Formats: sequence, C-alpha cells, structure tokens
Amino acid sequence: MKNQSRKEFLQQSAMAGAALLLSSLEAVAFTENKKIKIGIVGCGSVSGQYLPHLSKSAHVELVSVCDIVLERAKNRAKEFNVPHVYEHIYQQLAGAPFDLLVNLTDMQEHGRLNKMALASGKHVWSEKPMANTYKEGKALLDMAREKKLRIWGAPAVVNSPQFAFMSKAIQEGKLGKVSAAHAHYGHEGPHWSAFFYEKGGGSLPDLGVYNLATLTGLLGPAKSVIAMTTIVTPERTVDNKGKIKVEAEDNAMIIMEHEGGVLSHVQSGFNYFDPYGHGGKGQDRHTISIWGTKGNMGLVGYDWAPFGVDLATMDSPTPVRHIPDPGTYVWQEGATVISKSLLDKNEPLISPEHALHVLDIIESARASSQTGQKISLQSSFRWPIV
Repeated sequence: MKNQSRKEFLQQSAMAGAALLLSSLEAVAFTENKKIKIGIVGCGSVSGQYLPHLSKSAHVELVSVCDIVLERAKNRAKEFNVPHVYEHIYQQLAGAPFDLLVNLTDMQEHGRLNKMALASGKHVWSEKPMANTYKEGKALLDMAREKKLRIWGAPAVVNSPQFAFMSKAIQEGKLGKVSAAHAHYGHEGPHWSAFFYEKGGGSLPDLGVYNLATLTGLLGPAKSVIAMTTIVTPERTVDNKGKIKVEAEDNAMIIMEHEGGVLSHVQSGFNYFDPYGHGGKGQDRHTISIWGTKGNMGLVGYDWAPFGVDLATMDSPTPVRHIPDPGTYVWQEGATVISKSLLDKNEPLISPEHALHVLDIIESARASSQTGQKISLQSSFRWPIV
C-alpha cells in the first residue's frame, strides 16, 4: 500500500467509522431501560471470565447463552441467571431477541458464526480472532457496513491506562525518535482443548495477537513483516481429545516494519516456562519494551494485565514507574465497553480495522515463514489511537 493511500485511509476510516456507528445505532431499537441485550455463544472457560463482568454491567441485559454442549450452557445460565438457553446458534438467533452477539467459541468457528449473526441483524463482539483469514474478516466488515451493523474483535488492550500513557509519551516525543520495540507472551500451552493446536489455531492468534495489537497500536500500522514459525512439541495431550498431533505453530517470531524505519519484534509460544504462570500474577518484569533516541520505556506485566510503565529519558535517566494501577481495566471488558459505546453513540478506542490489521499480520507472518520472504501488508487502521 502506497504512503499516500495509507494516509488517506487513516483519515477517511476515522470519519467513516463514526458515521457508521451513528447510522447503525439509528437502525437498532434498544430497550427502554437503556440496556444492550446480549446473547453469548460459547460457554467454555472464557465465558467464566466474561459473564461475571457482563452480569455486573449497568449497560447490559443478558438474554441468552448457547453451547453445543447443552449442559455447559445450562450451567452458565443457572449461575448468572440468564433466562434463555440454546444448543445451536441458529436456535439462538431465531429465539429471544437481542442486540449484540458475544462470540466466545473456538477460534476456528469465529468467522462462520459471526457471519450468521450479522446476517440475522445482530451486532458482533468476537473474541480473537474475528475471522480465520484477512479476506474472511474484511468480508465480515463489509457485510456489517452494508447492513448498518457493527462488528468488533478482541483484544481490548488499547483500553488500558498503561497503553494510554505509553501512547501519549510517544506522541509527545518523550522518547525522541522511536526506533525499535520488543514484546513477548507465552506459557506452556493450554491443556483444556485441542482447538489451540489444530489448523486455524496456534500461538499467534491466541497469544501473539495481544502484543501485535499493542505494538501496532503504539507504533502505527505495520507496512511489512518477516517471520519464522515452528512446532516445538509435535504431540500434546488435552482434556477433550487426549493425545493429538499439533498442526498449528506453537513457536513464533515476527519482525514488523512500521513507518519511519521503526522495527518491532514479537515472540509468542506454547513452550515457555513462566514462574508467574498463565495469569502473570506477581509479574514485575517488562513484557513490552520500546526504545527511542532520547528515552525508553517498558510495560510491567502483560499488556492484557498491566502493572505499570517504567520510563527513563535523557533528562531523567533513572527509570520511574508510572500508572501502577490498571484501574477498572480488565482484558475481558471488550463486550461491556462496546455495549456502553452503542448506548452512548460514541466510537470506542477498539476498532475492527485494527483487529483486521492484526489478523493480516498473523496471516502474512505464516506466509513469510513458508516462503522465507518479507510480506507487504494490505491493511491499515486509524492511528494514533490515543
């Protein structure tokens, strides 16, 4: 994509997104008590994080839950007092009316189910990724725009106060000219389901996606990527299928080129021992570092569970920790934030174009690994975010 067209895209997408939000809101009749009616599809482990957050929101009414394992849906409905339970999404979409589908299913199913929801006139909040390919995701966004609906995709890392601090520090020139960045996220791999290791899964859409969203959010859209992905552990034993063959990458390294010569690096994998565990509790080290000509800064903890930002500059070379408290931010807040945005008729920091750009990077990284070539990207998003 040429520089001029990228600039035009960034300017036009911001205006188009705001206009689309207003037009989509006019097309949806929300309830008189000013709540967004939500249907949740997928009642596995992630729903155990989403439902407590949604159930406490003043902006949300939980209408239905759906899962192909009906007992799981029944258990979640009972636990969170959700009135309607379905076994298949077509039953849910034709059942009790709701405004927003929250998709928490296996990642291989996201594109198909999100398309069904849009076709039924529902807005969509999708856990990552919002589709399995960039082409599929772009078609979903085009479909939403045509039907005056909205679709968004996790993660919600741009919502944290630590992200805002880092973005403002860069925009205000506190680091001088930014040159390079590094991010990492990994653990020993999920044991509860096979889909993480099957085709369409992998450490990039499950873990690397967070760092990719954060670094592009801070440094701007990537122009090109070069990457290597491998499988370190060819067989895994998981709860739902026993011993399986690993088909998707469980080890990945990506280098991204941003505007102005900035380079950033992301590593992710399912073969990392981490003394802080999957949740990262007690983490006091940097998982994201950014260097410039006049300063550097590091994010303490993971970008989905941040504990502060350490900043050092030429004027103040001893690192100082800022924003140690994430406030109300939690990684599972995306659907709640989107619900409030729909009601308030404003544009959230999270954008579907950003989610699609990250998906483009993941797909291009895999292509780069297969071909050994640097891959130019076809997507962009409005930037800076903060």
